[in-house]
Amino acid sequence: MKKIKVLIVDDEKLIRQGLKIILSSYDDLDILGDVSNGYEALEFCRSNSVDLVLMDIRMVLCDGVLGTRLIKEYDDSISVLILTTFNDQEYIKDAMNFGASGYLLKDSSDEVLYEGIRSSYYGNIVLDKNVASTIMSSSRNTTSKSEIDKYNLSEKEISIIKLVANGLTNKEISQELFLSEGTIKNNITSILGKLNLRDRTQIAIFAFKNNIVK
Repeated sequence: MKKIKVLIVDDEKLIRQGLKIILSSYDDLDILGDVSNGYEALEFCRSNSVDLVLMDIRMVLCDGVLGTRLIKEYDDSISVLILTTFNDQEYIKDAMNFGASGYLLKDSSDEVLYEGIRSSYYGNIVLDKNVASTIMSSSRNTTSKSEIDKYNLSEKEISIIKLVANGLTNKEISQELFLSEGTIKNNITSILGKLNLRDRTQIAIFAFKNNIVK
């Protein structure tokens, strides 16, 4: 069985210890260690084979946003999942801009956290439902015509990009837009081709960087 190798990053020792206890109970997770800020996380990743970093946002010396940027610049294959108490639009946008593949809140259940780690590792976008609501409320009706023209994207493709960035599956997007799953899959393939991207995570990062999701 493939184990996902996880690094925990939080400046509160008790939280790190608690997360280690919780996550160590899952057979397919291997908790390699824990550190207290983004700089230490980068150094740990340089000397260990890490699959996923579970990262807090507000930390002294090097916060989670900078830590995410440093880790993704060092090795883009390492997934970074943000776990924090702050449902703040700017934190969310900054973290996703630098390549975080998800954003969960610390009041999430153990099972939601576990599934979030697995989903993030396997290339999906993971967003707490409250975080998704924050993003959707701020991004609704804000995409300019120039953005659509610039990337030759249709209105439907823009809508799909927003929903992908908010962590929805193809089935959920099809229900939201009243289209078949096959149509959604074909549109996502078209989007990837137009934007020269590899996967859904890159679509989400593109959305944040280009203010399609704000």
